[in-house]
Amino acid sequence: MPVNLPAIDPAQLFPVAGVELGYACAGIKKPNRKDVLVLRLAEGASVAGVFTQNRFCAAPVLVSKDHLGHGNIRALVINTGNANAGTGEKGLLDARAVCEAAASKLGVKSSQVLPFSTGVILEPLPVDKIFAGLPDAVADLKADNWANAAEAIMTTDTQPKATSKRVTIGGQTITITGISKGAGMIRPNMATMLGFVATDAAVPQALLQALLRHAADRSFNRITIDGDTSTNDSFILIASGKVAVPGFNDADSAEFAALRDAVTEVSQWLAQAIVRDGEGATKFISVKVEGGRNEDEVKAVAYAIAHSPLVKTAFFASDPNLGRILAAVGYAGIGDLDVSLIDLYLDGVWVAKDGGRNPDYKEEDGQRVMKQSEITIRVLLKRGPAETTVWTCDFSYDYVRINADYRT
Repeated sequence: MPVNLPAIDPAQLFPVAGVELGYACAGIKKPNRKDVLVLRLAEGASVAGVFTQNRFCAAPVLVSKDHLGHGNIRALVINTGNANAGTGEKGLLDARAVCEAAASKLGVKSSQVLPFSTGVILEPLPVDKIFAGLPDAVADLKADNWANAAEAIMTTDTQPKATSKRVTIGGQTITITGISKGAGMIRPNMATMLGFVATDAAVPQALLQALLRHAADRSFNRITIDGDTSTNDSFILIASGKVAVPGFNDADSAEFAALRDAVTEVSQWLAQAIVRDGEGATKFISVKVEGGRNEDEVKAVAYAIAHSPLVKTAFFASDPNLGRILAAVGYAGIGDLDVSLIDLYLDGVWVAKDGGRNPDYKEEDGQRVMKQSEITIRVLLKRGPAETTVWTCDFSYDYVRINADYRT
């Protein structure tokens, strides 16, 4: 079961003017499962994207990057059940064919369609099934379809992930709604798994890309489940342009900052939802590292802890074998780290002081915290002003089972 992840309430997912969504059950991997999703965007919408840094990136990632360069994006097509990754030139042709098929149904150019895929790698994309499902997805297009959309992009997720927010900026009500998917092969290095966020704000393309990067670096680029960067990671931000606020044209304005913060908040919720629904997860763990000389240092330490199988399995067992955390700090790659300065906290429990066991620390206090479903690891490096937080989960028996059985 997901760790404290609330079920979607469709009534709390606000429609975004200028964005319609429709799904189909195309039988890509399993029958009677929502597995094709189409988003139709109003003319004049701006779209920004960040993608996986995995060099073996999937065909739809390459095609989406190319089409984004042309601008004036009018539609997105997402399929689950097959990643169309490791498929060579045929995979590129298939991704482009899906764009052409969707474009013909929507009355737009194929270069105005962005394709996305998620699922098994190294398998040919079943384009005939996607083609057959597109008419139903297009016929289903409507603005209040976010809950179904969240289901239509799931793979090993145990529940759909979606959230909404409304804020008043410059006297106007701005709506932001987003969905994400992911539960395994999660260590985004750009953006993430699949994440789609839409707002009705009018934001120029160049500023939208900067806003997206800001949000990604504080959300999807701060999560890990297993340290594996997917071939298909994509995070897309849509600004439909239906609500104009003059300040949204100025990156230095208070209005733009308010919109950026709201989009970041929605993105963080979606990113954390992925960790809460991590494959086999029983604990949601925040790793906060403070006192680094720069951001690279604190990130390196945070991820060393968050990626460690030994740390993650100890948390699953609620075993306060916390020397494993100090070991991870030590191999994080800071060559001149003075370990005699390091402090370690587990929630409010002071575990290590000045690089050694705190004389007042009692193991029963550590075990009490580790039995909680939500835990914060806090490391003080005492080297400078930089700090960061990374979100992760534990490793359970079920993580191995899910991934061993993934293709069956």
